[in-house]
Amino acid sequence: MRRSTAALLLCVSPILNAQDVPGTQPEGREYSPYPEQEFANQVFFGDTHLHTSYSADAGMIGNSLGPEQAYRFALGHTVTSSTGVRARLARPLDFLVVADHAENLGLAPLLATKDPNLLATDFGKSLLAEIDKGDPAAAWSIWSSAKATGVDPLADFPEIYRTAWEHITSIAEKYNSPGHFTAFIGFEWTSNPERNNLHRNVVFRGGKEFADKIIPFSNFDSFDPEDLWRWMDSYETQTGDKLLAIPHNGNLSNGLMFDDKTLSGDPLSQDYLYRRARWEPLYETTQMKGDGEAHPTLSPNDEFADFETWDKGQLGPAPKTLDMLPREYTREALKRGLALEAKLGTNPWKFGLIGSTDSHTSLATTTEDNFFGKVAAVEPTADPIRFDETVGGIGGDASVGQYARQTSASGLAAVWARENTREALWDAMARKEVYATTGTRLRVRVFAGFDFRETDLHRSDFARHGYGHGVPMGSDLTAAPAGKAPSFLIRAVRDPDGANLDRVQIIKGWLDADGKTRERIWDVAVSGDREIGPDGRSRERVGNTVNVKEASYTNAIGAPALGGFWTDPDFDRQERAFYYVRVIEIPAPRWTTIDAKVFGVELPDDVPTSIQERAYTSPIWYTP
Repeated sequence: MRRSTAALLLCVSPILNAQDVPGTQPEGREYSPYPEQEFANQVFFGDTHLHTSYSADAGMIGNSLGPEQAYRFALGHTVTSSTGVRARLARPLDFLVVADHAENLGLAPLLATKDPNLLATDFGKSLLAEIDKGDPAAAWSIWSSAKATGVDPLADFPEIYRTAWEHITSIAEKYNSPGHFTAFIGFEWTSNPERNNLHRNVVFRGGKEFADKIIPFSNFDSFDPEDLWRWMDSYETQTGDKLLAIPHNGNLSNGLMFDDKTLSGDPLSQDYLYRRARWEPLYETTQMKGDGEAHPTLSPNDEFADFETWDKGQLGPAPKTLDMLPREYTREALKRGLALEAKLGTNPWKFGLIGSTDSHTSLATTTEDNFFGKVAAVEPTADPIRFDETVGGIGGDASVGQYARQTSASGLAAVWARENTREALWDAMARKEVYATTGTRLRVRVFAGFDFRETDLHRSDFARHGYGHGVPMGSDLTAAPAGKAPSFLIRAVRDPDGANLDRVQIIKGWLDADGKTRERIWDVAVSGDREIGPDGRSRERVGNTVNVKEASYTNAIGAPALGGFWTDPDFDRQERAFYYVRVIEIPAPRWTTIDAKVFGVELPDDVPTSIQERAYTSPIWYTP
């Protein structure tokens, strides 16, 4: 039988490497477009703000789970909580930052193991004495009093911190799996001047080989964020690695987070504005201690502004006053940043938006039906303390207090990137191609440009076209062509295990010709047969299918996906502006409603029975 030439060649030819095979594709083009594709084509969900037992305000009050358990839980493994409850995520996370507090880092685990360096100090001995007597609350009181002084009782023993830090970085290296799961190295700098919240999470781009060259900067070193930025600059110079900082909970800062002056009381200089923009490209706009996107007092025409609001005061007893609010909330900061840029040339609050948990349980849970509280003391239990434990405004009267029942299950950071690696995710965060969710994993994509058409919304190459003819979330548009306004292409798809979508909105803020900041909301797409009126809004509510008694809902209303094409009808090419997208889901049971059903407890009267989860994209800015 005659054999084919091809078969004969296969038999007698030497083995060839694939790269040695002559190309057979048509000249000038390749069949597969993906080898050269570099734009972000995947969204990854994670948490940039999780505490373990290595945080003193977690490990000293009941959290026994360290970084190892935190990573295992994030990867989808079943973990037993500090209170003995089995816990697991419905779906694993894609990335995690264990951001333990730098202040007395690793104190609780080092006490548990009777670390000789720690027990060589009078402070360590005093803590262990109370623990050995069976009184951890007394040990906590000693630590809390020492922290309040602002003077580190372990300042002369840096090896204690180095032991804890190198353990944390080792565990991050162990669980970092490029292409599968990203374990970022990070820590929280917990500045609390007069108990006002100025906290930042610091995220490293590189690995242990860089991070181990330092000990994390703490509030014992300084309360001033300018000193943190100097430390970050020094670290980058020393190591060649890169850092970014993520502020959070401006709502607990009593007006300091986005203040009109520096912490030291000086006017905001151009140098200050530049450094803040340089080191803080992101803001954590939603998390357990309240949602910080907007406030109903600041945005009275926004019916969705009063969402999971914590606005009674700061972490301590000092109450809130109305004049503080404009210096605490995301939307107002974005608006005021435009005014500062016009005046001084730099926008310090040109940040992208993410969410995260701030959980102190080592468990990065974000869904209403899997809520493990903020601290071990309020993990799931039938005890009413789950609702009534004081977690904010501690030391004040009832008018200042915030309670466990007001704690939100939020949130998640969503990152558009090409691959799941430290480098790709960190770079995406640095360029602000990210968005925040309140815990749901809904997908949102936005592009803006001056040449988009409505038919582009339906393109099969949506992302390629968007990048090729416009810019994604977190980017800039400049110098609009005469007679043209920016147009936006928006796609939103529900969490496959979550609630349908109610609507998609664009929120615009701008600086008018008189130097006043303004805002307006447009509904771009709404579900069902509702209509958007001439004012750009649909005033009809989507409805509510929540069965409070059964703590259930149905997706009989809303839409699994919504898209929209929108062109700014009020655009003025001479005015600075920003635009971000807000996607709102239909109502679903809040975690408190689920608790009432599962544990048979009474639902407090001041707690909503349902919640409309949402996402906030990073803005797109227009600069004349």
